[in-house]
Amino acid sequence: MDTLTLYCQKLSKLNVSSSKKRGTALHKPILVLSVIDLISRDIIENNEIRVSDELIETFEKYWQIIGSHSYTGGLHYPFFHLQSEGFWHLEFNPDFNGLQPKTTNTLKKAVEYAYLDSALFELLQNELYRQELLDALIAAFFPDRDNQIDSILQINQNFEDEKILSDYTESKPKYTLKKTIIRNAFFRKAVVSVYGCQCAFFGLIVNKTITQNIVDGAHIKPFAQFYDSRIHNGIALCKNHHWAFDRGWFSVDEKYKIIVSKELEEVSPHAKPIKDFHGEKLILPSIEKYFPDIEALQWHLHNIFQL
Repeated sequence: MDTLTLYCQKLSKLNVSSSKKRGTALHKPILVLSVIDLISRDIIENNEIRVSDELIETFEKYWQIIGSHSYTGGLHYPFFHLQSEGFWHLEFNPDFNGLQPKTTNTLKKAVEYAYLDSALFELLQNELYRQELLDALIAAFFPDRDNQIDSILQINQNFEDEKILSDYTESKPKYTLKKTIIRNAFFRKAVVSVYGCQCAFFGLIVNKTITQNIVDGAHIKPFAQFYDSRIHNGIALCKNHHWAFDRGWFSVDEKYKIIVSKELEEVSPHAKPIKDFHGEKLILPSIEKYFPDIEALQWHLHNIFQL
């Protein structure tokens, strides 16, 4: 087993409390998400994860959006207990009394810092590996089976609501979730879920495991420009067609028909070429309210598509 797969499995099998009445206690997954977030923003630059203001604030923000509100939150819970998972280790202060910290303040006094297995920390320096680890964690603890798709969609909407509240109610917000990789991971999850893990271009479904598949959630209007992760600004596309869509090799009109660039030249001896899909209808979600936004598609057609 390669190292990436090993840690994808470890993150997807975190030992968490769960009950039918209260649901799953998501303290450990949210702490891991928070740490990955801080690593991606270069706030955690070396393998020493301290109980910093940035970590506390990030954990609390994610707890508000995706936490188990039937449980009490607090960074001190998972920061101490995550060491039982084998990849999270604690360096205690010399005067630590051996008792589990009951508050974040007592946690600060007890622990100098936490650190990850060096192999895991190295993987998290790579953007693509970070995404795979995130997707594995989110797939395991935020499933999209049966009626749970609605909860994924609600979480995605909660991220949008947090952005709006931060933009309009805080004159100088210290930190928002507007641009975070965690928000984008939940966008991917939401879009892929409503499309049934199917590429909207030609229907491909390939799942390696319950936590991995070949289909992405593609933004129609670029996220880097619009920061729009609403479900209607997304289409589920396989890796190749996501890449081609982002570069304007094809687009989609107001009737959801595929338009392929006339400039495209390709050799595809073992599969139907992209140009042969010109005029075919995009595969759409089974529920109309999740269809791609026509305005967004028109924007892509006029601004990204290469005639």
